[in-house]
Amino acid sequence: MKSKVETLPNYRIAYMRGVGPYGPANIEVMEKLKKWAEEKNLLTSATLFAIPQDNPETTLPENCRFDACIVISKDYQIDASICEGELPGGKYLIFEVKHTAQDIQKAYADIFPFLQSLGYKMDDKPILERYIGDMISNPYCEICVPIKAGKV
Repeated sequence: MKSKVETLPNYRIAYMRGVGPYGPANIEVMEKLKKWAEEKNLLTSATLFAIPQDNPETTLPENCRFDACIVISKDYQIDASICEGELPGGKYLIFEVKHTAQDIQKAYADIFPFLQSLGYKMDDKPILERYIGDMISNPYCEICVPIKAGKV
């Protein structure tokens, strides 16, 4: 697997949450967020994140949380139709993946053994799927795995 280490800053985000089994419903939440962002003229140079908040192996499918997020500036005033939050920065191991269900599943299956083979330990933050620039309209995303500062 091809990867790179990147230090992400803290991001202020606007987000929408879906609760339920991961799958097609996640796409609906992301499309709803993109529609909101487009109405606010925020999509032109946007960074979007998809964040599966729970591990479906340890959380019942009906309780799995999924957040669709867009990075917003510190001074952007949000309205009551959307939630606001902050993504914590830090070191992340970044993988570029074709954004199909099959490729994403394979990437998630391969990431953890690959992480161990490099000697990294995962930090206690959610894994992020990042979409930047052309990635918003193209079928690729970056899976950002939080890692602890030093190698194991």
